[in-house]
Amino acid sequence: MTEVEPVGAAVAGAGRADPGRSGTVGAGAGVGRADPDRSRTVGGAGAGGAGVVVIGDALIDELHGDGSIVELVGGAALNVAVGLVRLGVPATLIAMVGDDEAGRHIRAYLHDYGVRLLATRGPHGSSRAVSTRVGGEPEYVFNQAGQARAVVFGEAERAAIAAAAVTVVSCFPFDDAAQVAALTEAVGERPVVIDPNPRAGMLHDRGAFVRGFESLVPRCTLVKVGEDDARLLYGMPVDELAGRLEALGAGAVLATAGADGARLRAGAVEVASPVAALPGRVVDTMGAGDAVLASIVASLVHGGAVGAAGVDASAWAGAEAAASVGSDAAAPVGTDAAAPVDSDAVGSAGAWQTALDRAMAVAAATVRFRGALLRHPESLRGMDLDSLGT
Repeated sequence: MTEVEPVGAAVAGAGRADPGRSGTVGAGAGVGRADPDRSRTVGGAGAGGAGVVVIGDALIDELHGDGSIVELVGGAALNVAVGLVRLGVPATLIAMVGDDEAGRHIRAYLHDYGVRLLATRGPHGSSRAVSTRVGGEPEYVFNQAGQARAVVFGEAERAAIAAAAVTVVSCFPFDDAAQVAALTEAVGERPVVIDPNPRAGMLHDRGAFVRGFESLVPRCTLVKVGEDDARLLYGMPVDELAGRLEALGAGAVLATAGADGARLRAGAVEVASPVAALPGRVVDTMGAGDAVLASIVASLVHGGAVGAAGVDASAWAGAEAAASVGSDAAAPVGTDAAAPVDSDAVGSAGAWQTALDRAMAVAAATVRFRGALLRHPESLRGMDLDSLGT
């Protein structure tokens, strides 16, 4: 059964997610509060338009470390959906959420950020990931709900996908053949972006996961993979995996390699971007990949590049004028963009480069705070990060 949570609807009895606290579970203020990173309110603003549908996981991250336990609303797909809204792109999340206290926190958090939720009610409650840090990187143990996650593609989900500019799939159970078949049918020939985002604690059959994932790659406008994905699923370097996915027919492949930055290939175009240098120290890398993906998708949508035939890079070359990373006058992606420029004057390589540079800057800002909430690099200007404890 699908549960529809409209944008702006109240969630009775739920502890409100605090936009200034990266989704800390607990009591807080009501709807429509100011977002500290943006001069707009959240909780329904910007919810019009076709926007993006994100399909995948929504859960509670239970973080253990330094003798304390902190619970944050999270999940890769949820992070991308919230990130898109923070970048000015309306988003709908299709995910399994339980009818329990954790589920109420997840619904409240999405409500506060203006993300529409199409929830499949979880028979085992809401997913939970218990994580500890090993060498600065999180290692996860998932509860039964997380390991048995599944979504129903009903009438509401199919209508949302049909109306969306693009559908993003992240941390989906590709090793479940029935779920893959349902996803394939629901997406049809519509533009789709996939981040396989496998988790060892959720992975039941690596071979089946690879087969399910790769069955959809030829349909993809863009595929994002990270070095951890390449090692876990294929036992190969991420650059080698990127070449494999290109050969399978992906329209574009975004490969992230941690401290080595990111590389994007789209046909004859190949661009790379290093980790962006921003003030403050790195605190939490948990949301870095999700921030990169949300920013790239936002650039595609804002530039009007996503269509039934895939990506038309020339259609969004003007985005280069709207997101000059490092400029004091730069407008964040999602604000009013500069007037379109002649697409012949700015090639597709320039557009991809701008989008990737911007995405890396967004990720660099995100990792300077605890939790996975997407942050704008512009928000760091004039901020005393040391006094904030970052």
